[in-house]
Amino acid sequence: MTAVRPLSLVLSSVASALLLLPGLLSAQVPDSLPADSSVFRIEGISIQAQRPVTTIGGASAVEVRVDSLGLPAAPTAEEVLRELPSLHVRTNSRGQAEISVRGSESRQVAVLLDGVPLTLGWDGRTDVSILPAGAVRDLNFVRGLSTVLHGPNVLGGVVEMNLARGTDVPERGSWSVSGGLDHTGAYSSAATLTTPFRTDDGAGLVRVGGGWRDSPGAPLASGISEPQPGADADLRLNTDMQNLDGFAALRWAHEDGAWASVSAVGHQAERGIAAELGTDDARFWRYPHVSRGIFAVSGGTGIQDTPWGSGDVEASVGLDLGRTEIRSYDSRDYDEIVGTENGDDRTVTVRLLGDHSLGPRADLRGSLTFADIAHDSEVDGTTRSYRQRLFSAGAETVVRLVDSPGAGLEALRLSFGAAYDRGSTPESGGLPPLGVIEDWGGRVGLSALTNGGETLVHVGVSRRGRFPALREMYSEALNRFVPNPDLTPEHLVAVEGGLTTRLGNGEIQVVGFHHDLTDAIRRITFPDGRRQRVNSDELTSTGVEFLFSQSLGALEVGTDLTLQSVELTDPETAASSEPENLPERAGRAYVQIPLGTGLRARAEVEYTGPQFCQDPDTGADVELDGGTWLNGALSKVWNLGRGGQGRRLETSVRVQNVTDTALYDQCGLPRAGRLFGVQFRLF
Repeated sequence: MTAVRPLSLVLSSVASALLLLPGLLSAQVPDSLPADSSVFRIEGISIQAQRPVTTIGGASAVEVRVDSLGLPAAPTAEEVLRELPSLHVRTNSRGQAEISVRGSESRQVAVLLDGVPLTLGWDGRTDVSILPAGAVRDLNFVRGLSTVLHGPNVLGGVVEMNLARGTDVPERGSWSVSGGLDHTGAYSSAATLTTPFRTDDGAGLVRVGGGWRDSPGAPLASGISEPQPGADADLRLNTDMQNLDGFAALRWAHEDGAWASVSAVGHQAERGIAAELGTDDARFWRYPHVSRGIFAVSGGTGIQDTPWGSGDVEASVGLDLGRTEIRSYDSRDYDEIVGTENGDDRTVTVRLLGDHSLGPRADLRGSLTFADIAHDSEVDGTTRSYRQRLFSAGAETVVRLVDSPGAGLEALRLSFGAAYDRGSTPESGGLPPLGVIEDWGGRVGLSALTNGGETLVHVGVSRRGRFPALREMYSEALNRFVPNPDLTPEHLVAVEGGLTTRLGNGEIQVVGFHHDLTDAIRRITFPDGRRQRVNSDELTSTGVEFLFSQSLGALEVGTDLTLQSVELTDPETAASSEPENLPERAGRAYVQIPLGTGLRARAEVEYTGPQFCQDPDTGADVELDGGTWLNGALSKVWNLGRGGQGRRLETSVRVQNVTDTALYDQCGLPRAGRLFGVQFRLF
């Protein structure tokens, strides 16, 4: 294993130098999506890195400018998502980063990249811990179900990451280079290039880039030690990682509105995963190879006149290819291999979307989504093949009941829709196939704009189902799980209502919600230590979300808080009767202060409340203590051209978990300890 390198003196010198350097490069012009007519926004306020909005579907949402988040060079999707309000991110025993929203677990939250659903696959979720995010321009996070048009298995939220989508084209090209290192010896670097072009009948954009990350491991928090003699006293054992990624995107739009885009994202990694502490039955796993390639081709007509009004059609094809190699070891020495598992994944998705006006006050929208999921697994030399096919058809109507700018009630919009889903498993690795399953979904939403356009009010209710993923039903995970081909779909009925209003130069949003998940799929533990996924009776979550942001001149403050009560009904199936890994309290607050001479300081408090996990040996409930992280950053942007024009250099010093507090994501899996790093960005 790689030891911590002696970088304290070097980092101190580099930090001082970075804060005093001048630099080069042209300012990058933001490339943003056009305003969507189906989304209410409060205009006339200062632009924030994160903005709460309310969609027509009666669901709360947040828009994020990724380049405004102050992320490290070559960021992962996990680092982006950990910055989002009301989204819980944790690391599981496989080393994967999972997300949950309002009591929903990671397989119920859809993640899309340029319209390609990354959560349709063998596992039914995507590992955001190594998914590159340096290519992402903007992100939309919907905390409820805003539309039935996203395809199958979308229950409790949607994360849309956009790489090539949009119509705006900057006037000039730009490029950026970034890099950073921290006190453990980890380093990262990334570069991006954006080139606009114009033709006689349209305009386009080309974007390319890539990144590299190398880390010897995560720092241990205070009071955490490895049980392995001779292990590095400062690093979590077997958490080293090397990750190479790249992307390319091409977008072109005709002057009449028609458009086309092509994008490709890929990464390849080698990594270890932390073994659970406090148990003899931990996973002693390494991933000698993890790779993934995601390709998307999309095109649309743009809004065109028809004999019946106006409308447009959009089609997209996505290809998601991946390979994962797992090596299982007999102990924390990681010397003797006792098992191997290699998995090859291929997911093809095809989506067709369209909308058309229904007179002057209504629109009709529809979608067809098809996914073909294939997985070949080779376990200790034996190969098995699995396949799942999913289909979804949805339609919804948006009616503008009131459209009176300047009136007391400026706008009132009603939307309602329905979806039909179908799934089958034609190949199941020799185990009984699931057969054909059919399900339905629906939603109704109401949104209103009032108070001179400064207040949004919304309410929505939805019902949707999720088919079990192939891994949930058939995976044995190197003899750690018992397959269960009898799993049935789970169903979520969700209700939410909220208010978003302007407050000075900022916004405030308050949303109440109630989720009722029936036939919830959960994990249980048998007396021999093996696990299985089963259907429970019900999982309910009821709570409130609070978001606030404000600009007071150059001073920026903000906070978000989620309070929820989560209850599981089905104590007869296991020693565990508590919902797993769902904290009932979580939040964050920050302040960003100008210090003069171009310096800015940011201080942040991040709180995670107590939560339950299952003991790795017995499966019994264990309550994990909550705690608080303190984070800080000092940054400066240098204008390197005359009169403030031209190239700029941003330098920063950052500290995460200042107090070195030990917080657990899961039983035996503590989060990282204090981390000190420096970085730069030329743009």
